[in-house]
Amino acid sequence: MRSTIPFITIVMPVKNEAGFITGTLMQLLQQDYPPDRFEILLVDGMSEDGTPEIARQISRGYPALHVLKNEKRLPGSGRNIGFRNGKGDVFLVVDGHCHIGNDQLLRNIARCLETSGAGCLGRPQPLDPPGLSEFQKALALARASMLGHREDSLIYSSYEGYASPVSNGAVYTKEVFRKVGYVDEEFDACEDVEFNYRVERAGIPAFTSPSLTIRYYPREDLTGLFRQMNRYGQGRFRFAKKHREAFNVEMLVPPLFVAGFFLLLTAGMLSVFSDLMYGVFVTFYILYSMYILMIVAESARISLKNGSRYFKHLPFIFFTIHWGLGWGLIREAVRSLAKRARPGE
Repeated sequence: MRSTIPFITIVMPVKNEAGFITGTLMQLLQQDYPPDRFEILLVDGMSEDGTPEIARQISRGYPALHVLKNEKRLPGSGRNIGFRNGKGDVFLVVDGHCHIGNDQLLRNIARCLETSGAGCLGRPQPLDPPGLSEFQKALALARASMLGHREDSLIYSSYEGYASPVSNGAVYTKEVFRKVGYVDEEFDACEDVEFNYRVERAGIPAFTSPSLTIRYYPREDLTGLFRQMNRYGQGRFRFAKKHREAFNVEMLVPPLFVAGFFLLLTAGMLSVFSDLMYGVFVTFYILYSMYILMIVAESARISLKNGSRYFKHLPFIFFTIHWGLGWGLIREAVRSLAKRARPGE
Protein backbone atom coordinates (compact mmCIF):
# COMPACT_ATOMS: atom_id res chain seq x y z
CA MET A 1 0.00 0.00 0.00
CA ARG A 2 2.82 2.40 0.90
CA SER A 3 4.39 1.95 -2.53
CA THR A 4 1.31 3.51 -4.13
CA ILE A 5 1.72 6.72 -2.12
CA PRO A 6 3.35 9.25 -4.47
CA PHE A 7 6.74 10.63 -3.53
CA ILE A 8 6.32 14.42 -3.30
CA THR A 9 9.13 16.90 -3.85
CA ILE A 10 8.41 20.29 -2.30
CA VAL A 11 10.32 23.01 -4.14
CA MET A 12 10.91 26.23 -2.18
CA PRO A 13 12.62 29.03 -4.15
CA VAL A 14 13.52 31.62 -1.49
CA LYS A 15 15.60 34.72 -0.90
CA ASN A 16 15.93 36.62 2.38
CA GLU A 17 13.11 34.86 4.20
CA ALA A 18 14.73 34.55 7.63
CA GLY A 19 11.65 35.99 9.33
CA PHE A 20 9.31 33.33 7.95
CA ILE A 21 11.34 30.32 6.91
CA THR A 22 11.32 28.43 10.22
CA GLY A 23 7.54 28.48 10.52
CA THR A 24 6.96 27.50 6.89
CA LEU A 25 9.47 24.66 7.01
CA MET A 26 8.12 23.21 10.24
CA GLN A 27 4.56 23.28 8.91
CA LEU A 28 5.76 21.21 5.95
CA LEU A 29 8.06 18.89 7.87
CA GLN A 30 5.29 18.04 10.33
CA GLN A 31 2.78 17.04 7.66
CA ASP A 32 0.74 13.90 8.30
CA TYR A 33 2.46 12.03 5.49
CA PRO A 34 5.01 9.19 5.51
CA PRO A 35 8.36 10.91 6.15
CA ASP A 36 10.14 8.71 3.63
CA ARG A 37 7.71 9.73 0.87
CA PHE A 38 8.49 13.44 0.61
CA GLU A 39 11.45 15.79 0.47
CA ILE A 40 11.89 19.56 0.70
CA LEU A 41 14.35 21.27 -1.61
CA LEU A 42 14.94 24.78 -0.33
CA VAL A 43 16.60 26.60 -3.23
CA ASP A 44 18.23 29.74 -1.88
CA GLY A 45 18.77 32.75 -4.17
CA MET A 46 21.94 33.95 -2.41
CA SER A 47 20.20 35.29 0.69
CA GLU A 48 21.98 37.85 2.83
CA ASP A 49 19.93 37.44 6.01
CA GLY A 50 20.91 33.95 7.13
CA THR A 51 18.03 32.07 5.50
CA PRO A 52 20.13 29.10 4.27
CA GLU A 53 21.92 28.82 7.61
CA ILE A 54 18.58 28.59 9.41
CA ALA A 55 17.42 25.90 6.98
CA ARG A 56 20.63 23.88 7.33
CA GLN A 57 20.31 23.95 11.11
CA ILE A 58 16.74 22.60 10.85
CA SER A 59 17.88 19.94 8.36
CA ARG A 60 20.09 18.36 11.04
CA GLY A 61 16.96 16.98 12.64
CA TYR A 62 15.03 16.38 9.41
CA PRO A 63 16.87 14.47 6.66
CA ALA A 64 14.03 15.20 4.22
CA LEU A 65 15.18 18.86 4.03
CA HIS A 66 17.95 19.79 1.59
CA VAL A 67 19.40 23.24 0.88
CA LEU A 68 20.47 24.05 -2.70
CA LYS A 69 22.06 27.18 -4.14
CA ASN A 70 20.43 29.39 -6.80
CA GLU A 71 23.25 31.56 -8.13
CA LYS A 72 21.03 33.24 -10.73
CA ARG A 73 18.89 34.52 -7.82
CA LEU A 74 15.65 34.51 -9.88
CA PRO A 75 12.51 32.65 -8.76
CA GLY A 76 12.29 30.91 -12.13
CA SER A 77 15.81 29.51 -11.92
CA GLY A 78 15.05 28.46 -8.35
CA ARG A 79 12.03 26.49 -9.49
CA ASN A 80 14.02 24.80 -12.23
CA ILE A 81 16.80 23.74 -9.86
CA GLY A 82 14.17 22.10 -7.68
CA PHE A 83 12.35 20.50 -10.60
CA ARG A 84 15.56 19.10 -12.08
CA ASN A 85 17.04 17.82 -8.83
CA GLY A 86 13.93 16.49 -7.13
CA LYS A 87 13.22 12.76 -7.13
CA GLY A 88 9.47 13.13 -6.74
CA ASP A 89 6.62 11.63 -8.71
CA VAL A 90 4.87 14.92 -7.87
CA PHE A 91 6.28 18.44 -7.40
CA LEU A 92 4.73 21.08 -5.14
CA VAL A 93 5.92 24.70 -5.23
CA VAL A 94 5.79 26.60 -1.94
CA ASP A 95 7.20 30.07 -1.18
CA GLY A 96 9.08 30.89 1.98
CA HIS A 97 6.63 33.46 3.39
CA CYS A 98 3.36 31.56 3.74
CA HIS A 99 1.20 29.79 6.31
CA ILE A 100 0.11 26.16 5.96
CA GLY A 101 -2.48 25.58 8.65
CA ASN A 102 -3.41 22.08 7.50
CA ASP A 103 -1.22 19.05 8.22
CA GLN A 104 -3.20 17.12 5.58
CA LEU A 105 -1.92 19.18 2.64
CA LEU A 106 0.29 16.44 1.18
CA ARG A 107 -2.37 13.77 1.67
CA ASN A 108 -4.91 16.06 -0.03
CA ILE A 109 -2.54 16.48 -2.98
CA ALA A 110 -2.22 12.71 -3.35
CA ARG A 111 -6.01 12.30 -3.08
CA CYS A 112 -6.79 15.03 -5.63
CA LEU A 113 -4.33 13.60 -8.14
CA GLU A 114 -5.76 10.12 -7.75
CA THR A 115 -9.44 11.07 -7.94
CA SER A 116 -9.11 13.68 -10.69
CA GLY A 117 -6.51 12.07 -12.92
CA ALA A 118 -5.07 15.57 -13.44
CA GLY A 119 -1.43 16.32 -14.17
CA CYS A 120 -1.59 19.73 -12.52
CA LEU A 121 -3.33 20.95 -9.38
CA GLY A 122 -4.30 24.52 -8.52
CA ARG A 123 -4.86 25.99 -5.07
CA PRO A 124 -6.35 29.08 -3.48
CA GLN A 125 -3.71 31.49 -2.15
CA PRO A 126 -5.59 33.98 0.05
CA LEU A 127 -3.66 36.71 1.83
CA ASP A 128 -5.12 36.02 5.27
CA PRO A 129 -2.64 34.13 7.48
CA PRO A 130 -2.67 34.83 11.23
CA GLY A 131 -0.82 37.75 12.76
CA LEU A 132 -1.45 40.43 10.14
CA SER A 133 -1.29 44.16 10.79
CA GLU A 134 -4.27 46.41 10.08
CA PHE A 135 -2.68 47.52 6.81
CA GLN A 136 -2.01 43.93 5.73
CA LYS A 137 -5.62 42.97 6.47
CA ALA A 138 -6.82 45.91 4.39
CA LEU A 139 -4.51 44.85 1.57
CA ALA A 140 -5.84 41.29 1.73
CA LEU A 141 -9.41 42.59 1.47
CA ALA A 142 -8.49 44.83 -1.46
CA ARG A 143 -6.70 42.08 -3.37
CA ALA A 144 -9.70 39.77 -2.98
CA SER A 145 -12.13 42.38 -4.33
CA MET A 146 -13.25 42.98 -7.90
CA LEU A 147 -10.87 45.96 -8.22
CA GLY A 148 -7.88 44.18 -6.73
CA HIS A 149 -7.23 41.24 -9.02
CA ARG A 150 -8.06 39.79 -12.41
CA GLU A 151 -11.63 38.60 -12.83
CA ASP A 152 -10.58 35.15 -14.10
CA SER A 153 -8.17 34.50 -11.20
CA LEU A 154 -8.84 31.50 -8.95
CA ILE A 155 -6.40 32.36 -6.17
CA TYR A 156 -9.21 33.73 -3.96
CA SER A 157 -11.84 31.21 -5.05
CA SER A 158 -13.32 28.28 -3.10
CA TYR A 159 -14.28 26.49 -6.32
CA GLU A 160 -13.37 22.80 -6.60
CA GLY A 161 -13.19 21.12 -9.99
CA TYR A 162 -11.42 21.15 -13.32
CA ALA A 163 -10.21 24.60 -14.29
CA SER A 164 -7.50 26.54 -16.06
CA PRO A 165 -4.21 26.32 -14.15
CA VAL A 166 -2.93 29.70 -15.38
CA SER A 167 -3.70 31.72 -12.25
CA ASN A 168 -3.13 29.14 -9.51
CA GLY A 169 -1.33 26.01 -10.74
CA ALA A 170 1.30 24.89 -8.21
CA VAL A 171 1.44 21.07 -8.22
CA TYR A 172 2.79 19.05 -11.16
CA THR A 173 3.39 15.41 -11.96
CA LYS A 174 6.81 14.59 -13.40
CA GLU A 175 5.17 13.94 -16.76
CA VAL A 176 4.35 17.66 -17.06
CA PHE A 177 8.03 18.56 -17.42
CA ARG A 178 8.50 15.95 -20.14
CA LYS A 179 5.66 17.53 -22.11
CA VAL A 180 6.21 21.27 -21.64
CA GLY A 181 9.80 21.63 -20.43
CA TYR A 182 10.75 23.85 -17.53
CA VAL A 183 10.22 27.43 -16.35
CA ASP A 184 11.36 30.24 -18.65
CA GLU A 185 14.15 31.93 -16.71
CA GLU A 186 13.83 35.13 -18.75
CA PHE A 187 10.89 35.99 -16.48
CA ASP A 188 11.66 37.79 -13.22
CA ALA A 189 7.93 37.76 -12.36
CA CYS A 190 4.87 35.89 -13.68
CA GLU A 191 7.14 32.93 -14.42
CA ASP A 192 4.47 30.71 -12.87
CA VAL A 193 1.74 32.22 -15.06
CA GLU A 194 3.80 31.64 -18.21
CA PHE A 195 4.63 28.05 -17.23
CA ASN A 196 1.01 27.28 -16.33
CA TYR A 197 -0.13 28.75 -19.64
CA ARG A 198 2.08 26.23 -21.44
CA VAL A 199 0.65 23.47 -19.25
CA GLU A 200 -2.85 24.44 -20.34
CA ARG A 201 -1.85 24.75 -24.00
CA ALA A 202 -0.38 21.23 -23.86
CA GLY A 203 -3.83 19.89 -22.95
CA ILE A 204 -2.78 18.62 -19.52
CA PRO A 205 -5.86 18.30 -17.27
CA ALA A 206 -5.81 20.65 -14.27
CA PHE A 207 -7.88 20.41 -11.09
CA THR A 208 -8.22 23.00 -8.33
CA SER A 209 -9.35 22.42 -4.74
CA PRO A 210 -9.73 24.52 -1.57
CA SER A 211 -8.30 21.56 0.36
CA LEU A 212 -4.89 22.63 -1.00
CA THR A 213 -5.11 26.21 0.29
CA ILE A 214 -1.88 27.94 1.31
CA ARG A 215 -2.11 31.39 2.90
CA TYR A 216 0.41 34.02 1.87
CA TYR A 217 1.59 37.07 3.80
CA PRO A 218 0.78 40.35 2.00
CA ARG A 219 3.25 43.23 1.75
CA GLU A 220 3.62 45.36 4.86
CA ASP A 221 3.41 48.85 3.32
CA LEU A 222 2.62 50.76 0.12
CA THR A 223 6.26 50.83 -0.97
CA GLY A 224 6.52 47.05 -0.86
CA LEU A 225 3.16 46.73 -2.62
CA PHE A 226 4.26 49.08 -5.40
CA ARG A 227 7.47 47.11 -5.98
CA GLN A 228 5.51 43.87 -6.13
CA MET A 229 2.92 45.19 -8.58
CA ASN A 230 5.64 46.83 -10.68
CA ARG A 231 7.30 43.42 -11.07
CA TYR A 232 3.94 41.86 -11.94
CA GLY A 233 3.43 44.52 -14.60
CA GLN A 234 6.82 43.78 -16.13
CA GLY A 235 6.04 40.08 -16.08
CA ARG A 236 2.68 40.60 -17.77
CA PHE A 237 4.32 42.48 -20.63
CA ARG A 238 6.88 39.72 -21.16
CA PHE A 239 4.09 37.14 -21.06
CA ALA A 240 2.05 39.01 -23.70
CA LYS A 241 5.17 39.50 -25.82
CA LYS A 242 6.01 35.77 -25.76
CA HIS A 243 2.42 34.54 -26.15
CA ARG A 244 0.76 37.14 -28.36
CA GLU A 245 -2.32 34.98 -28.80
CA ALA A 246 -2.99 35.43 -25.06
CA PHE A 247 -3.14 39.22 -25.32
CA ASN A 248 -6.46 40.80 -24.35
CA VAL A 249 -7.79 44.33 -23.96
CA GLU A 250 -7.75 44.01 -20.17
CA MET A 251 -3.94 44.12 -20.26
CA LEU A 252 -4.10 47.65 -21.68
CA VAL A 253 -6.09 49.11 -18.79
CA PRO A 254 -3.20 49.58 -16.26
CA PRO A 255 -0.76 51.27 -18.70
CA LEU A 256 -3.54 53.45 -20.11
CA PHE A 257 -4.40 54.44 -16.55
CA VAL A 258 -0.83 55.63 -15.92
CA ALA A 259 -0.42 57.26 -19.34
CA GLY A 260 -3.76 59.02 -18.99
CA PHE A 261 -2.69 60.52 -15.67
CA PHE A 262 0.36 62.11 -17.28
CA LEU A 263 -1.82 63.30 -20.18
CA LEU A 264 -4.18 64.89 -17.67
CA LEU A 265 -1.32 66.83 -16.07
CA THR A 266 0.10 67.88 -19.46
CA ALA A 267 -3.29 68.96 -20.82
CA GLY A 268 -3.94 70.91 -17.62
CA MET A 269 -0.74 72.90 -18.02
CA LEU A 270 -1.39 73.58 -21.73
CA SER A 271 -5.14 74.21 -21.47
CA VAL A 272 -4.67 77.99 -21.18
CA PHE A 273 -3.02 78.02 -24.63
CA SER A 274 -5.30 75.69 -26.56
CA ASP A 275 -9.01 74.88 -26.68
CA LEU A 276 -8.09 71.35 -27.75
CA MET A 277 -5.92 70.83 -24.68
CA TYR A 278 -8.67 72.29 -22.50
CA GLY A 279 -11.09 69.74 -23.93
CA VAL A 280 -8.62 66.91 -23.31
CA PHE A 281 -8.09 68.13 -19.75
CA VAL A 282 -11.84 68.23 -19.01
CA THR A 283 -12.36 64.77 -20.51
CA PHE A 284 -9.62 63.15 -18.47
CA TYR A 285 -10.55 65.11 -15.37
CA ILE A 286 -14.03 63.59 -15.56
CA LEU A 287 -12.62 60.09 -16.17
CA TYR A 288 -10.26 60.24 -13.20
CA SER A 289 -12.96 61.74 -11.00
CA MET A 290 -15.11 58.75 -11.86
CA TYR A 291 -12.17 56.46 -11.02
CA ILE A 292 -11.72 58.10 -7.62
CA LEU A 293 -15.43 57.73 -6.91
CA MET A 294 -15.24 54.07 -7.92
CA ILE A 295 -12.37 53.18 -5.58
CA VAL A 296 -13.89 55.20 -2.74
CA ALA A 297 -17.22 53.40 -3.23
CA GLU A 298 -15.52 49.99 -3.27
CA SER A 299 -13.46 50.94 -0.21
CA ALA A 300 -16.65 51.97 1.60
CA ARG A 301 -18.38 48.71 0.65
CA ILE A 302 -15.48 46.62 1.96
CA SER A 303 -15.24 48.70 5.14
CA LEU A 304 -18.96 48.45 5.88
CA LYS A 305 -18.70 44.67 5.61
CA ASN A 306 -15.38 44.13 7.42
CA GLY A 307 -14.73 47.16 9.63
CA SER A 308 -14.51 50.94 9.25
CA ARG A 309 -10.84 50.95 10.37
CA TYR A 310 -9.80 49.67 6.94
CA PHE A 311 -11.24 52.60 5.01
CA LYS A 312 -8.24 54.85 5.63
CA HIS A 313 -6.00 52.34 3.86
CA LEU A 314 -8.10 50.99 1.01
CA PRO A 315 -8.20 53.89 -1.52
CA PHE A 316 -4.41 54.23 -1.37
CA ILE A 317 -3.98 50.47 -1.72
CA PHE A 318 -6.19 50.33 -4.82
CA PHE A 319 -4.35 53.26 -6.38
CA THR A 320 -0.97 51.62 -5.68
CA ILE A 321 -2.09 48.31 -7.20
CA HIS A 322 -3.28 49.97 -10.41
CA TRP A 323 -0.38 52.41 -10.68
CA GLY A 324 2.22 49.72 -9.97
CA LEU A 325 0.86 47.37 -12.62
CA GLY A 326 0.62 50.13 -15.21
CA TRP A 327 4.06 51.52 -14.46
CA GLY A 328 5.62 48.06 -14.70
CA LEU A 329 3.99 47.39 -18.07
CA ILE A 330 5.09 50.75 -19.48
CA ARG A 331 8.60 50.39 -18.08
CA GLU A 332 9.03 46.94 -19.62
CA ALA A 333 7.56 48.09 -22.95
CA VAL A 334 10.04 50.99 -23.11
CA ARG A 335 12.91 48.69 -22.18
CA SER A 336 11.88 46.23 -24.90
CA LEU A 337 11.64 48.96 -27.54
CA ALA A 338 15.02 50.39 -26.54
CA LYS A 339 16.59 46.94 -26.78
CA ARG A 340 15.19 46.43 -30.28
CA ALA A 341 16.48 49.83 -31.36
CA ARG A 342 20.07 49.05 -30.40
CA PRO A 343 22.26 48.06 -33.36
CA GLY A 344 22.97 44.35 -33.55
CA GLU A 345 20.09 43.33 -31.26
